[in-house]
Amino acid sequence: MTGTLTLDSPLSEVKGVGPKTASLLARKNLNTVGDLVQYFPRGYDFFPEPVSLAEAETGEVTALRITIVGSGTTFHSAGKSVTYFRAGDGSGFLRLTWFNQPYLKQRVKTGSTFIVRGRLQQSQNGNRYMEQPGLYAPEEYTKLAGTFLPRYPLTQGLKNKLIIRIIREVLNHIEHGAEESADFRTEYLPEQIVKEQGLVSEDKAYQSVHFPENMQQAENAVRRLSFDEFFFFLLGVRTNGDAVRGETNPKPMIPTAEPERLIEQLPYELTSDQRHAWEEIRADLCSTHVMNRLLQGDVGSGKTILAFLALLLAVTNARQGALMAPTEVLAEQHMRDLSAMTEQYHLPFKPVLLTGSVRGQARKAAYDSVRDGSANVVIGTQALIQEKLDFHDLGLVITDEQHRFGVRQREAFAGKGTSVPILVMSATPIPRTLAIILYGDLEVSLLKDMPKNRKPIRNTVLGEEWREKVYRFLVKQIHEGHQAYVICPAVEENDILPIRNVADCTLELREKLPKDIVIESLHGRMKPAEKERIMNRFADHEIDVLVSTTVIEVGINVPRATVMMIENAERFGLSQLHQLRGRVGRGEDQSYCIFMYDSASREKPKRLEILEHSDDGFYIAEQDLKLRGPGELFGVRQSGTPGFALADIYRDTDLLHLAAELTGRILQKDPELSAPDHRRIRERLDSVMSKSVDFRSI
Repeated sequence: MTGTLTLDSPLSEVKGVGPKTASLLARKNLNTVGDLVQYFPRGYDFFPEPVSLAEAETGEVTALRITIVGSGTTFHSAGKSVTYFRAGDGSGFLRLTWFNQPYLKQRVKTGSTFIVRGRLQQSQNGNRYMEQPGLYAPEEYTKLAGTFLPRYPLTQGLKNKLIIRIIREVLNHIEHGAEESADFRTEYLPEQIVKEQGLVSEDKAYQSVHFPENMQQAENAVRRLSFDEFFFFLLGVRTNGDAVRGETNPKPMIPTAEPERLIEQLPYELTSDQRHAWEEIRADLCSTHVMNRLLQGDVGSGKTILAFLALLLAVTNARQGALMAPTEVLAEQHMRDLSAMTEQYHLPFKPVLLTGSVRGQARKAAYDSVRDGSANVVIGTQALIQEKLDFHDLGLVITDEQHRFGVRQREAFAGKGTSVPILVMSATPIPRTLAIILYGDLEVSLLKDMPKNRKPIRNTVLGEEWREKVYRFLVKQIHEGHQAYVICPAVEENDILPIRNVADCTLELREKLPKDIVIESLHGRMKPAEKERIMNRFADHEIDVLVSTTVIEVGINVPRATVMMIENAERFGLSQLHQLRGRVGRGEDQSYCIFMYDSASREKPKRLEILEHSDDGFYIAEQDLKLRGPGELFGVRQSGTPGFALADIYRDTDLLHLAAELTGRILQKDPELSAPDHRRIRERLDSVMSKSVDFRSI
């Protein structure tokens, strides 16, 4: 590494990062120094001083100096090898178990001494054990004792040790390098505000979030960086909101008969909330001011039909509409639904699908039809804002679950039309007090009434002792022609957190359920094409049970799916559990949601009882807000909320309100952020907004 590093420097300029390593990092979208320092850990491993087995507390992560007793044993179960040893330290004995590591029998010999680190557990008969513990030579562990090491999200070939080494190199260079070596060396907040709010400096926060000396230091770092995310998000919302509210609509639409005619032909009546929201949307589109509206409704409240009505008003005004979804599968579903409705009701839609999978001649034909106006509705993903796509006369943009449709996105569409009206749809039940802060640039329409033809989902909260009975219920539902989701909080086994994971759960279900039941897995580490293939197979009923992480939360409509089983439900936020529950109950058949909790807690978690007795997403969100304390520093995140890397609108409500108060105070005094004290804020805001363009993270 030569010269000065900046946040824009490519990682190839960092010492020890060759082409192969750079390629591995690029798989996680880590291309620059800035990408790397903002690649935050998902947790920390603490290496405590070793204690004796008699002193160790069951259920806690601990370190023990033990001596191996006897030779190890290896056997195979559920498609994986299990190797275990008996060990002791004079104050007691325990069993050490490793999965798929039979080679340990060559390293771990009778009479040898090691430090083992892991979660100490105790079986019902009183025997103590550790599963998948870290194994260290005593001299090796001495160097680690008393330290915290970060754990990062990984991909195949990318090791945690490698990321730690590179981040240490970068942060050391920044700390000892030139003043201009990185943007965050220069504090953007006035010193008085930093002191007044008890915030650590930004450069200290970046150092501490990666390599804290203790948990308090890590918490202070996360607090500061979470505040920064809220602060610039709200600044962007408010400065953008002022501009949006001042936009004049040069081509207001005129009311047409077709939307009302479609409403009369539907096999169901719009709810009062749907009717009211439609009146607001229609009034916006026919107004002299450009629409910028959030349509917020609980799962299954009927947002999609309102989107189709808005598109119908646009096309009957000889304008084009664009509907943008967060995934290809959801875009394809919207395409199928709109096409079916077009045929059934003889509507004037001429839709075209444009996603990353549409290539070659099909893609060229799609571009041509959008350009010449022969396609009046375009449905797709972020491909819709690519520069090559030219609209004939774009009159409406609808984004589904894409909350941060900000300045650059608006500008990108403004180049394809003039002052394009925007409708943002969201199923995330954010409490109204937070919605007002987060969506200050949007008018809000709420859908709280549910369609009358939906059967309420039956909910139950069960402990581990009910598992076999739950499996029998799954089999019964599937043999009746239904499908099921099984959600796990982890992809693979974790040596620290004793939680259910997709890999092991898939193997277990294949072993315990009848062979005629097709079981597949889905998680975020898969390539996009593979994820889309699995989800499409599930939608086509080629898969009976889909074992997945929360990647299905914003997913497709599968009416035959009647069972949602969520493992370790106690580890999710209530709002996220409610979103997951919304994947079932979409057909005419009775649906069920089973919240499984870790029976080690002995009592049914009271917070889960809220879900057992309520299906009101807004009520659940309010209760979630009241119940969630500081929680884990890096817990299972609330999905569907604006794409913050660290900040959590439920956990960090105090910071959100603080950021809202501070941005309001600053903008009231200096709306243009032109004062000398605010110059760095303006520069940072411009930098943040210029990079806020990746719809996949929204």
